[in-house]
Amino acid sequence: MGGNFFGILTAMSNRPNHVLGKYGELAAAEYLVRQGYEIVERNWHCQQGELDLVAKERDQWVFVEVKTRSSKTADVGFEAVDQLKLQKLRRTIARWCELRQISSVKLRLDVISVFVSSGTVRFEHLKQVF
Repeated sequence: MGGNFFGILTAMSNRPNHVLGKYGELAAAEYLVRQGYEIVERNWHCQQGELDLVAKERDQWVFVEVKTRSSKTADVGFEAVDQLKLQKLRRTIARWCELRQISSVKLRLDVISVFVSSGTVRFEHLKQVF
């Protein structure tokens, strides 16, 4: 991870779940870059919600929801993305595209689960959730 990450950790040390989530987003972005994606935006917010990562893979826009879990967490990250969350993500993606006047292009929503345990990081990448 980059040098700035440890500054983030220090600033948020009283919020361990937030720190874990931010770590997962940074790790997921690095994972995507290694897979050939270009990261366009991180943690984009609007009234409709938040997009963890916006990336491009060749000619396709990829919106990525990142779910980070530690070894103490029983559920799989994908399970946290239910129908209500998907609806919110769709509205947020629509707003992101509207503000950038992006239409008639290939869009995809992916979910990346980041599992952090005993100093190791593992990724599960579910493509084309919608």
